[in-house]
Amino acid sequence: MFKRLLAGVALAGIVMAAPVRAEDGQTVAAKFGALESVQQISLSPDGTKVAYVKPHPTVGTVVYVADLTGTVPPKMAIASHGKDEQIYWCGWSSDTRLVCKIHIQYEIAGRWLSFTRVYALNADGEKAVMLTANTNSRGLAAQFDGGTVIDWDVAGKPGSVLLTRYFVSEMREGAAIAEQRPGFGVEEVDTLSLKRRTVERARGDANEYISDGNGNVRIMGTIGANPDGYINTKSSYYYRKQGSKTWEPLSRLDLTASGVGGFNPYAIDPVKDVVYGFDDKDGYSALYTVALDGSGKKDLVLGRGDVDVDGLVRIGRDSRVVGVSYATEHRVTEFFDPELKKLGAALGKALPGKPLVSFVDASANEAKLLLFAGSDVDPGKFYLYDKTSRQLGEVLPVHPDLSAAAMAPMKAITFPAADGTQIPAYLTLPPGSSGKNIPAIVMPHGGPASRDEWGFDWLVQFFAARGYAVLQPNFRGSAGYGSAWYKKNGFQSWKIAIGDVVDAGRWLKSQGIAAPDKLGIVGWSYGGYAALQGAVLDPDLFKAVVAVAPVTDLERLRNAGLGSSSYELLEKFIGHGPHIKEGSPAQNAAVFKAPVLMFHGDRDQNVDIAQGRFMRDKLQAAGKPVQWVEFPGLAHSLTDSAARTRLLFESDQFLRKAMGMAAN
Repeated sequence: MFKRLLAGVALAGIVMAAPVRAEDGQTVAAKFGALESVQQISLSPDGTKVAYVKPHPTVGTVVYVADLTGTVPPKMAIASHGKDEQIYWCGWSSDTRLVCKIHIQYEIAGRWLSFTRVYALNADGEKAVMLTANTNSRGLAAQFDGGTVIDWDVAGKPGSVLLTRYFVSEMREGAAIAEQRPGFGVEEVDTLSLKRRTVERARGDANEYISDGNGNVRIMGTIGANPDGYINTKSSYYYRKQGSKTWEPLSRLDLTASGVGGFNPYAIDPVKDVVYGFDDKDGYSALYTVALDGSGKKDLVLGRGDVDVDGLVRIGRDSRVVGVSYATEHRVTEFFDPELKKLGAALGKALPGKPLVSFVDASANEAKLLLFAGSDVDPGKFYLYDKTSRQLGEVLPVHPDLSAAAMAPMKAITFPAADGTQIPAYLTLPPGSSGKNIPAIVMPHGGPASRDEWGFDWLVQFFAARGYAVLQPNFRGSAGYGSAWYKKNGFQSWKIAIGDVVDAGRWLKSQGIAAPDKLGIVGWSYGGYAALQGAVLDPDLFKAVVAVAPVTDLERLRNAGLGSSSYELLEKFIGHGPHIKEGSPAQNAAVFKAPVLMFHGDRDQNVDIAQGRFMRDKLQAAGKPVQWVEFPGLAHSLTDSAARTRLLFESDQFLRKAMGMAAN
């Protein structure tokens, strides 16, 4: 299980497997469509064991525990009960005790809802108990959120954690009087005895708590509601001085801002008595600290004038802040910890392919570090580094079935939009290709408040392996490049965002990369919307459109939030005006010329399947060629190997047919 690779951070003698290209599309689709063998992993406090979440073809997900000190095979600790349940993550409350969070879906009146529950169990699977507080028939509301661990280290109480809880009002027997105040609070829970103590009483306006890693809640986030029941568009944060129980104002956030919208706290350094968080600096997100001693002193830690500084790097059981990251052409980490900075650089040079290295977890004393290393052409592996012996051992690969597959390098480029703006993007060419006169795909990302980054991407690598050039544009409307680049967002500013996506296709043709009549567009979620709307903006450009779980009608998207507490936020995000109809591909089905293939899971809670069905019906009514694939029992991400394999294979065959290429 634990293979020793090096001493003193050196990797001489490692021989990588020679790339072997699969012969047919179905075989390639099965390899790249397979789910990651490790979906989440954590290290025990003593550094001798890892617990990892792994997909299972019938039961959904399973958790294995592996002993890193010997040759004992990994042992299953817990499994979900079918695909209606998914285990999110597992962490260690002690050297022998696990805490796991499970996501569960169920149907009420034809609508799929979800809730979570937190369980504790021994590493061998014994003594499993539910940590989420039990509800009973007297409850006045459903408890959807089972809680989140915000502190793994309650001083002097091994095995106890701080767990958030939504308190639900209950009725006294025979009387219409609520026994407890409803709202969001925090409990200290012993993961073995289930003894629980309220640390933060329920508050109806609270929505977030941040602990200092030593068992002390120091930050609270709140968000109120207007008289109509809609949550406000502004959120407030409060803090406590050391040893105090009094909440004092910290910051206020505008949730509708195109940038950060104010100081957003993330993590506390109890030694420095500061909180780290992000705020706007000259139109970009930057990292700051704010003193928690009452002075309100605010210091800039790191800001840039080209991209957002947006990733806080934390490690270990107390989530110690050790650095910050940002993405230019590659993701860059600036370590505050000198030892980790030196080690990260050394490992990046020593490991095959010079991958990006990130620290995932640490033992209680940080003598052992769990890390991940991967790159654009390597799905990555998890390793354990022992500081004392200076030995690095391979723990687990993420995609073992792809170890011999030929991968294609991802190159950062820019291309000009119609107005001359240079749009950053990533270009991936098929292995061994000249990069000229070949089939090509524009692949816009989801979000829209997201961006593509350099690294392994199973969708991109599949299409590259099948002979396509793939261009991923970080169009205006993407996150990560500041508020001016983000515009209003990719829906209200759709003409600019989709214009950049279309210009990506035109650039592929102008450079001779895309062969004549062999240009397609493929997208997921907002990317699916962009793929469809791109075919509206320029009906003659793309010869085929593949959209996975796409938004197709902005009016329906906005109205779907009616009655929910977050409707006011959604309404302001989508907006009103001519862009609603003009920017909805379902309202412009008559202009489509390219055939369309759509995929959607019927339990999608991110983009309702009604969006895809509406687009299908509109295209059929307009007499346009459309193919529709519906995945029963699956949500937005289609986390099922068989479904992803089908998606890849049928997309490839669809594109080949539309581009006049032979099926394979």
